Amino acid sequence: MVLSFLWRMLCRLLELVVLRRRSGEEKDIEILVLRHELEVLRRQVGRVRYQPADRAVLAVLARLLPRRRWMVFGVRPATLLRWHRQLVRRWWTYPRLGRRPLEPEVVDLVVRLARENPRWGYQRITGELAKLGMRVSATSVRTILRREGLGPAPRRHGGPSWSTFLRAQASGIVACDFLTVETIGLRRLYVLFFIELESRRVWLGGVTPNPTGPWVTQQARNLCVALADRDGPVRFLLRDRDAKFAGSFDAVFASEHVRVIRTPIGSPKANAFAERWVRTARSECLDWLLILNRRHLERVLRVYVDHYNRARPHRALGLGIPANRSTRPPPDIVPDVRRRDRLGGLLHEDEAA
Repeated sequence: MVLSFLWRMLCRLLELVVLRRRSGEEKDIEILVLRHELEVLRRQVGRVRYQPADRAVLAVLARLLPRRRWMVFGVRPATLLRWHRQLVRRWWTYPRLGRRPLEPEVVDLVVRLARENPRWGYQRITGELAKLGMRVSATSVRTILRREGLGPAPRRHGGPSWSTFLRAQASGIVACDFLTVETIGLRRLYVLFFIELESRRVWLGGVTPNPTGPWVTQQARNLCVALADRDGPVRFLLRDRDAKFAGSFDAVFASEHVRVIRTPIGSPKANAFAERWVRTARSECLDWLLILNRRHLERVLRVYVDHYNRARPHRALGLGIPANRSTRPPPDIVPDVRRRDRLGGLLHEDEAA
């Protein structure tokens, strides 16, 4: 910008030297021509875009020309004065006085605390920073949050989102549903499964061509036995209004102090976790195999459920595994990876040798 400004000022000075050698009549005629061209350009152009160097040149020339002659410029007088103030501000080298600004890391931490804790006020965030060894006033916290578009604590957030609400309530909720599979002989088989919302762990209930009430009730008893070793109790069971779920099925869970919640009619999204597992099982396993009979389907699903629970990372768990959600620190060197093929190579499980 400085070099461009100097070059353009040099050009204007050379033009001034050439103009001094011309006669008065030539100058008057050239001024009339330039004024007329300027009038034509003003009619055609809505707004002229000036570069910083052009603004600096016009601001300097405005100081040399009497104010009554400023009408020759294509901008308003107030614009010329503002450009001149900007030019002076660029050359102002005195240090600024006042409080030292906060470090960018501290500002990012304030914004992060406000976003992660929408119920915290300015004083609460200030106290949290003081606990971490950083002295920041509540006024500074308020200024930072206003600049980021975050208001006071009661109005900063309209309440928890659905994902946050469900994640907080997911502990102790189990969903169940039926999955249908057509065999190679076009015989329909029904698969009853259960999935825990918090850990995404799946239990395979059973496979049958005729899901009767006693059969479904026995699968409920089997699940209660499998959940006996669980750390926390199961509080809710989520299911749809399928007629296959007999009253004795709900009675088994009621005896274990588990409340059965039925989804609304025609609302599969209300049981989204179970529906999503059906899609995953089909796309990763069942759509790539020809099922012969019930025993074949049971064997395939038991292998896939074991793979799903013990070896498959899940995005909802932060790429963790339902059976082992603990995260390992990254190794110093790349380990020797061993692959284990399951279901004839349809599924691959990689583990450190």
